Parts: sequence; C-alpha cells; structure tokens
Amino acid sequence: MQTNQDPAARTPLLLLPGLLNDATLWQAQLDALADIADCQVGDLTQKTTMRAVAEDVLEKAPAQFALAGFSLGGYVAQEILRIAPQRVLKLALLDTSFKPDSPERAAQRLAQQNSVRLPGTFHGFGDKLMRSYIDASRLDDHVLVDTVRSMTARLGAEVFLRQSQLQRADGSQVLRDWQGPALILCGRNDAITPLPVSEQMAALMPQSSLVVIEDCGHLAPLEKPEQVNAALRAWLLQGIGD
Repeated sequence: MQTNQDPAARTPLLLLPGLLNDATLWQAQLDALADIADCQVGDLTQKTTMRAVAEDVLEKAPAQFALAGFSLGGYVAQEILRIAPQRVLKLALLDTSFKPDSPERAAQRLAQQNSVRLPGTFHGFGDKLMRSYIDASRLDDHVLVDTVRSMTARLGAEVFLRQSQLQRADGSQVLRDWQGPALILCGRNDAITPLPVSEQMAALMPQSSLVVIEDCGHLAPLEKPEQVNAALRAWLLQGIGD
C-alpha cells in the first residue's frame, strides 16, 4: 500500500542494473516506490574498470542514498562501499554475488566475448542466454522475453564487451564490514547467481533480511515485480516510525 509522503522526506534511492540492463529493468520499481523514494538509475555502461564505473555512478549520485544493486550492479554496489561507505544509508543486493569469477566462469565470459566480436553477430539475449536468465515457467511469456531481448539488443555488443570484462572482486570483507540495514533477495531458481550464494551473503551480514522469491529466475525485478517492490518497500521503510 502506498502512502502520500512529503517529497522532501523521500529516501534517495540509487538503483544499479545488471549486465546489458538499463532503467527498463527497474521500471516497475521506479513506478511503485515513487511515493517513498526519490529514485535514480545508475549508468554502468561507459567505463572499463569496476572502480571507474563506481566512481562515475558516485559522481552523479546524491550525497547520501539507499543503494540497491542487481547482478553486476551488486558488484558495483560493493565497490561503492569500498570507496564511500559513509554515503550509503541502506544496502540491498538482488540476484548477485560477492565472489570473484572462478576460472570456469572467466573462461565462459571470454568465450561469450569472442562470440560477439564479429560484426552483426550480436542481437541481444538469444534463446540460450534467455533460458539461463529467466525461470523456465516464463519462457513462453512473450512480453517478458521481448522486453529482455529489446533491452539487451538496444545496449549492444560494445556495452556487453565492456561489462563482461569488468573484474569481479571478492566482496566478503566489504559485506562483513557493512553494519547498516541490508536486504538480500534472490529468485529461488536463479541459475546465474544461485540461492546458496545469497545465503552466504546473508551470513556475512547477520543484520540482513533474506527474501527468496518463488518461481523466479535471475531477472527478479522483471519476472516478479510485485514481490520485489514489496521487499524493497519494507527495506526502505525499515527503521521509520519504529
């Protein structure tokens, strides 16, 4: 249920999308949380190192903000905590990880990079990637599939190459050091960043809440927007009026 909150009292909320995502990923949250949050979506598409991406986001962000990172955005959120933890009011990590790439995952990324380097070969997420990113029960949802394909094709091969080469660092100490309010959210059937990884992140932050969304793959903000909206609303309102 939404409330008529004074705009001046709304929490600045910085939303960080994932690989080949833009504000389209967060559209349902931008609409549903506008009454309690002054939302801004960070641009993770322009820089070539994780530090540079985080610094670019911080340069455009409010002085202090609640921070929600999805997938790649979760790694950027952890980098922001390395740079300027004092600017972060609350932390939410959605369908993401704190682990560096394994050799197998690094090899997979390299193979994906090589596969899109030839001109005209990249058209967004194809069927194979789509099966990894959304729950099997949604593969026939043409609206969802078309939304994802259009977003990833629009951002294109150059963004994919830049983002896939960003070094994912070990974030375990960053999460241990974070003492503020925290939300961990994961789709039950996330094949990209599986639920046990979210459970490990929650264990590193005993003060955090872990929300598991049923019948949901990796793209929770698009697959299950109402459940994600509810979890983010509860997190944003945590501590208000207690």
